[in-house]
Amino acid sequence: MLSALIFVPLLGAVLIGFLPFGIDAKLTRRIALFFAGITFFWTVILLVQFDPRQINQQFTEFLPWIDVIGWNYHLGVDGLSLPLLVLNALLNCIAISSTDADIRRPRFYYSLLLILNAGVAGAFVAQDLLLFFLFYEIELVPLYLLIAIWGGQRRGYAATKFLIYTAISGIIILASFLGLVWLSGSKTFALSTLHTNYLSLETQILLLLGILIGFGIKMPLVPFHTWLPDAHVEASTPVSVLLAGVLLKLGTYGILRFGMNLLPQAWSYVAPTLATWAVVSVLYGASCAIAQKDMKQMVAYSSIGHMGYILLGAAASTPLSILGTVLQMISHGLISALMFLLVGIVYKKTGSRNLDIIRGLLNPERGMPITGSLMVLAVMASAGIPGMVGFIAEFIVFRGSFSVYPVQTLLCMVGTGLTAVYFLLLTNNAFFGRLSPQVSNLPRVSWSERFPAIVLAIFIVIFGIQPNWLAKWTEPTTTAMVDTYSTVATVTLVKAKGKS
Repeated sequence: MLSALIFVPLLGAVLIGFLPFGIDAKLTRRIALFFAGITFFWTVILLVQFDPRQINQQFTEFLPWIDVIGWNYHLGVDGLSLPLLVLNALLNCIAISSTDADIRRPRFYYSLLLILNAGVAGAFVAQDLLLFFLFYEIELVPLYLLIAIWGGQRRGYAATKFLIYTAISGIIILASFLGLVWLSGSKTFALSTLHTNYLSLETQILLLLGILIGFGIKMPLVPFHTWLPDAHVEASTPVSVLLAGVLLKLGTYGILRFGMNLLPQAWSYVAPTLATWAVVSVLYGASCAIAQKDMKQMVAYSSIGHMGYILLGAAASTPLSILGTVLQMISHGLISALMFLLVGIVYKKTGSRNLDIIRGLLNPERGMPITGSLMVLAVMASAGIPGMVGFIAEFIVFRGSFSVYPVQTLLCMVGTGLTAVYFLLLTNNAFFGRLSPQVSNLPRVSWSERFPAIVLAIFIVIFGIQPNWLAKWTEPTTTAMVDTYSTVATVTLVKAKGKS
């Protein structure tokens, strides 16, 4: 069942690539949306058949591949990866449907989007370290091309910077994975066969450091974040939706799956440092966002800050905080995707993202009142207003982290206040007041352009009002992860005290 999430979009990419040259862009988009829709529908079927009470991997698939190095085709899904799979499939549909109908080189463009979909899905279901790394690298190529070909004026610089950073991330992650397997004595790269408790604490910390840096680049965390604002500003709107909504989650997923889960002893020792690192990312991202005049750059820097909340919850490693990290991944994916969609609509209709130029877009007659209303909703969700999914995700992270790291949690809560500040600046400057002369006589926003944003807004409100519909799939898995971590960490502390 899980292989369909990989091969259906790949099949769509191949078929689109071999379409006759006479096929127009609109038909190509419908074909791409058909395959993306099938993939999303399949994730919904998995969601319905998934048993959240089981903490083991479900729908597993195993096929021997390269026996000489112990590399197997091994797939599985649990409560940590399942919500991310659904999010990936949903946002891929959103990205395709929000693409301009007259996009140039449509066959190549939609093929790359579907390959990206397959690569991300493969990474989330891979139960083999090398298989994960393969899919992790696969998503790099289409995203680089999507920025380099369909990006803005500085697309070459932004795409190259993204490529370099992500390539370095992959090298560090691969080195850490090889070290995990060889030093643990495992004969395969399967996650289930890795036993790292016998490694010395110094070795575990060294391996964990590689995992934290490798996936920290992908998240990204300060100071490995500088590629993200450039990539977002130069990328097209659909690519920004996928970049913020899904691709950053490969970093957060990797830190939980391969950091905390595989190296709990080392994690317990570095956790205080990680909590402080989270504070730095939250406050730095928020401070940079306040200083921006470009709407897209402001939203991009906000992502850096919100990734810090995930790191804080992971560092605390309580049942509530780990549940909160997963909810924050989904929350940020939905909210950031909505905001980038709306910023894209504003830029398309006004020709500018500069907050010094744009004014009064909520004007009911000559502005964009529905787009502005959706932006206000997105801003409220990102700032953690009750009734939105952003509030419940951040609240659970803070509630679960406060008992372990009260000072760091309070400082991160300051970041939520700063989020309200910079998004208040955005909405006040761009949407309220009198309509500025520079953006008068705006083209109308069609319902087809609004529809993807409305879908995301509905999910944001639904999960904010009824978060259990999201949490029930994840909580048993995250609780089991914390129980395992707590047991190992306690044994480690007892041994350390005995030696002292």
